[in-house]
Amino acid sequence: MINTEYVGIQEVNGPFILVEGVRDVSYGEMVDIRDTRGNLRRGRVILISEKACLIQVFSGTQDLVPATTRVRFLDRFLEFGVSPQILGRIFNGLGEPRDGCGTVYGGRTLNVNGQPINPMARQYPRDFIHTGISSLDTLTTLIRGQKLPIFSGNGLPHNRLAVQIATQSRLVGSDNFAVVFAGVGIKHDDAEFFQRHLIESGTIRNIVMFLNLADDPVIERIATPRFALTTAEYLAFELDMHVLIILTDMTNYCEALRELGVARGEVPSRKGYPAYMYSDLASLYERAGILTDRKGSLTQLPILTMPNDDITHPIPDLTGFITEGQIVLSRALDARGVYPPVEVLMSLSRLMKDSIGKGYTREDHPDLASQIFASYSRVQEIKALAGVVGEDELGKTDQAYLAFGRDFEKLFVNQGFDENREIELSLDLCWQLLGALPESELTRVSQSEIKEHIKGKKETGLQAGPDSSHTK
Repeated sequence: MINTEYVGIQEVNGPFILVEGVRDVSYGEMVDIRDTRGNLRRGRVILISEKACLIQVFSGTQDLVPATTRVRFLDRFLEFGVSPQILGRIFNGLGEPRDGCGTVYGGRTLNVNGQPINPMARQYPRDFIHTGISSLDTLTTLIRGQKLPIFSGNGLPHNRLAVQIATQSRLVGSDNFAVVFAGVGIKHDDAEFFQRHLIESGTIRNIVMFLNLADDPVIERIATPRFALTTAEYLAFELDMHVLIILTDMTNYCEALRELGVARGEVPSRKGYPAYMYSDLASLYERAGILTDRKGSLTQLPILTMPNDDITHPIPDLTGFITEGQIVLSRALDARGVYPPVEVLMSLSRLMKDSIGKGYTREDHPDLASQIFASYSRVQEIKALAGVVGEDELGKTDQAYLAFGRDFEKLFVNQGFDENREIELSLDLCWQLLGALPESELTRVSQSEIKEHIKGKKETGLQAGPDSSHTK
């Protein structure tokens, strides 16, 4: 089959070509396409019938002449060559080197169309992944093997946050940690920002990057997450590494699905997106996890921008159904100069309850996180009341809550782009902030914890106020 070449195609429609009279072709099979000038393009079979097959051309169909176009079916699927030397490399959206270091040799060639992990082969996610960001590590803890998305909006600093997580993340107690970073449909200046900061940070040697640019063909956006996930699976399940994969921006991926669906004449669903978008996203997100018979793990952190900041939009809505929580960025906090602008009360990590506390982070972590959530939630209620009656009419306790809320956002949520806080520092900072509230309001923590972390510090003169300058 690989030696059979077909001359002439029946139709060119957008990024698709139609070839008739083809036999023994498989769905997803790779195709070589040569135009009149002999230039080579790659494509993939996406639809098969008894009479014809539809081929999706990766680099577009411009200048293809139906009568003279040559098509060769390769009897193989979209593949990517991997080896241990892949760490520190930068590729484009189709797995081709863009760092000038040439092809990766000496490894294996893997089909990028991987499968979700069998639920029966999964191990329950455990162990805390350090990101160095207080609001994440303390209140929305990322767990090894989890899939935890970041919901952002246009203009919010999710790219800075992605780079900070990529450079600071580590699995406590293990040096065998790697990051796979995939940019999907990103702008040229964002791509330059990613490369510059990851290289300058010195962590690029433990990172594999895939960068699909906004002016690249739309079909490449469909392939980029699959190349990245295949690489992450190889590092995790064959080299026994603990891998964090960051995918940004999944909204561009979903827009590519919609654009290609319209071009194929599919009946649209909600807001024009294809009806199969849920299963398509699940086929990507469910490739994260821990296998019972492997030492490595794959943790996934997809980032998406919510159109019009609408969390009920199909993309964040479907993502939330598949994943295990979400981290939401706030435009209001960003406007007040808070970085990272994490909206604490709208964010959650559904797996953190079983992977924090004694043996994972610190014994007081679960109760302390619960108390912070309760206190900060009370702050929002008092703010609403103050908007009606005015702050001057509030009682002393309510005034203390408002002061706590201001300090919480300024000293805890807010931290520098290069600030890498240890979990112990973040937890101690929470106790110092809670020390400003009346003891009767601290109902989620025990008296022994209050005595140790608040009364004890006051008695020894260590309660000097929050200090966010300590970094590692």
